[in-house]
Amino acid sequence: MQERVIVGIDVGTTKVCVLVGELDRDGKLSIVGVGTCPSQGLRRGVVVNIDETVSSITAALDRAERLSGKKIASAYVGIAGSHIESENSKGFVAISPKHREIVPNDINRAIEIAQAISLPANREVIHVIPRGYVVDGQEGIKNPIGMSGFRLEVETHIITGASSSIHNLMKCVDRAHVEIEDLVLEPLASSEAVLAEGETDLGVALVDVGGGTTDIAIFADGAIWQTVVLGIGGNHITNDIAIGLRLPPAVAEELKVTYGHCDPEAIKPDDMIDLSQFMPDCNDLVPRRLLAEIIQARVEEMFSMVHEEIKKSGYDGLLPAGIVITGGCAELPGIVEVANRTLDLPARIGMPLGLHGLADSINRPAYATAVGLLMWGLRNGSLVEEEEYDPPGAPGDFKSRFGLLGRLVRAFFP
Repeated sequence: MQERVIVGIDVGTTKVCVLVGELDRDGKLSIVGVGTCPSQGLRRGVVVNIDETVSSITAALDRAERLSGKKIASAYVGIAGSHIESENSKGFVAISPKHREIVPNDINRAIEIAQAISLPANREVIHVIPRGYVVDGQEGIKNPIGMSGFRLEVETHIITGASSSIHNLMKCVDRAHVEIEDLVLEPLASSEAVLAEGETDLGVALVDVGGGTTDIAIFADGAIWQTVVLGIGGNHITNDIAIGLRLPPAVAEELKVTYGHCDPEAIKPDDMIDLSQFMPDCNDLVPRRLLAEIIQARVEEMFSMVHEEIKKSGYDGLLPAGIVITGGCAELPGIVEVANRTLDLPARIGMPLGLHGLADSINRPAYATAVGLLMWGLRNGSLVEEEEYDPPGAPGDFKSRFGLLGRLVRAFFP
């Protein structure tokens, strides 16, 4: 049996992560390759320097290839950034009078009508996701194929992004000699890795707190309801520490990761941090409680913004499963308690589930998006046998662009 592999590339503000998964004969997805590299050339999830971004992607790819022993030629790629917007749209069609039975083509026609929304010239559709169907007024239908009726209505969630941001990311991946299987909104990918099916049915908000952005995905009745990307993240906490304690940003980041806490009351008043371990020429001491106060203020602001978005969605008070926090900043101690207090919702940390192989090294919230990209591809795409990998041609070659176009069309018409 030939090996079947799937690759996910999470191009984040603070790190680029490449995961290589392999599906065994029992249908289990094993992680066989991991490559991470500090991210350069991105700000708030958006490419601002193509050459630096390409270098970061290439370095992470090289590490994943050396560990897995496989040549990476195609991948599912995550996209985020404050340019992301979403809206819900409906499409209606009459069922063919020949049989009065709904067939896949009826669903495709309804989705095509639903996605016919007015968009500015500088924006493009990333996802068109069916949320549910209505047949002759009967709501709550998940799969209408084979049902009889006269009228089919589809409710869709449409996610769009700025054309320039989308194509700059595509160009960076293309220049790293990787074909894009699909562009996937990062909070949707993260939800694949950390949410249970029962949570999406009850109503849940996923909050992915990365370095440059905080991504929100609200689910209800088993489907996506709203997605939002806020231009605030872990880097803003680092900047506050740097300014408040008058430290270089690199040292502020080390302090946050090593000694950071979201609850000052959990820190002893006499607990001090010796800065000489980060700056040999500095003998100053910093109260750890002061560090926690700075972090707490920014995290509370972040969750207040999340609360406002939940209110806008109309699901305030209607999320019994609460909030699931993932992403790199989810590893800050005390963040669950701040979320509970600010949002008045039950909260938990979202960890990637159901992993095999090198799972121990990536079983952290920081890897939720990368793991979710593999699961997205496993559920929505087709796995590629390893021997079918062909090195792509020069950047911008026809094969790469045609392959992406076909996959985007399939995303619109499942």
